[in-house]
Amino acid sequence: MTQQDISLPPEWAPQKAIWTAWPADLKQWDGDLEAPRRDVAALVRALAGSNKVKVLVKSGEAEASARAALGADAELVRASYGDIWLRDTGPIFARTSQGAASLCFKSNGWGGRFDLPDDATVGSDIAKLAGTPVTQFDFVLEGGAIDQDGEGTILTTRQTLLNENRNCWTEQQAESALREAFGAKTIIWIDQGLQNDHTDGHIDNLARFVVPGRVVCQSPSGADDPNDKALEAIAKVLEAATDAVGRKLEVIRIPGPGAVRAASGEIVPASHMNFVIANGVVVVPVYGTPSAPEALQALQKLFPDRKVIGLPSHGLLGSGDAGGGSFHCITQQEPL
Repeated sequence: MTQQDISLPPEWAPQKAIWTAWPADLKQWDGDLEAPRRDVAALVRALAGSNKVKVLVKSGEAEASARAALGADAELVRASYGDIWLRDTGPIFARTSQGAASLCFKSNGWGGRFDLPDDATVGSDIAKLAGTPVTQFDFVLEGGAIDQDGEGTILTTRQTLLNENRNCWTEQQAESALREAFGAKTIIWIDQGLQNDHTDGHIDNLARFVVPGRVVCQSPSGADDPNDKALEAIAKVLEAATDAVGRKLEVIRIPGPGAVRAASGEIVPASHMNFVIANGVVVVPVYGTPSAPEALQALQKLFPDRKVIGLPSHGLLGSGDAGGGSFHCITQQEPL
């Protein structure tokens, strides 16, 4: 398959289904499944009115609890998975000259941090459940490490893709791999992500395309924002960038949540950027910070044809080794 054969529909394109998974591993969630399950259930309910939501369940207990929480709002699908981060471990759905395809990549537990059984195979399993042929690539890549505009422009971070705990790539090698896998034409590189991000700085916590030529990122909440320098650097890179068709990017900044702490007191990588774009709705993580109303209002202006919904995400963000992500991290869209 050549790069001319592959195209990636943008996240805002019409969707056939949204895939997610039900928290089921007590150890991975520090013995507390109630909090992440509450957040997942709220997300599913927000999506269900205008989307077909498919929720993986990997045990009888998980299926029973998901059915009790979700009712008819989701289709439950028995499958094996390590944890719920399907943005990273699930397939990336694409189009080719032969039709729909699922692009699957090697998984190494986010650089060896969380090497869980079945994370390496859940991508191909979802592809089979979706009835799409698999194209397997022999390098490590998590879906949350890239964002794209549907026209050949990819956003990513050096902190993730060039990290020695992934592929030991040079920038040139990484760009070659992205061109091969996704038909990418232009790659825009951001240096680093948020403090204490388990993923080594995934882009879906930092900057997102909302239409071709327009990208949204965050502003620091103030001088005490632990990510103030990183957020300013991200905006600076984007403001100087052009996309695959030669447009200078329009950069929209919304308030970031600032310092959000776990119960342990540790700074956690909270971000309003980890939103899900779906049919009719955009679901945005909020954390009880003063930034939320203005961030939601700004995103509503960017998505006038969708309802923007803010939902708490403390349970998914978690503390310590538990959690670490939010709504975009646990979902993967399947385009029409």
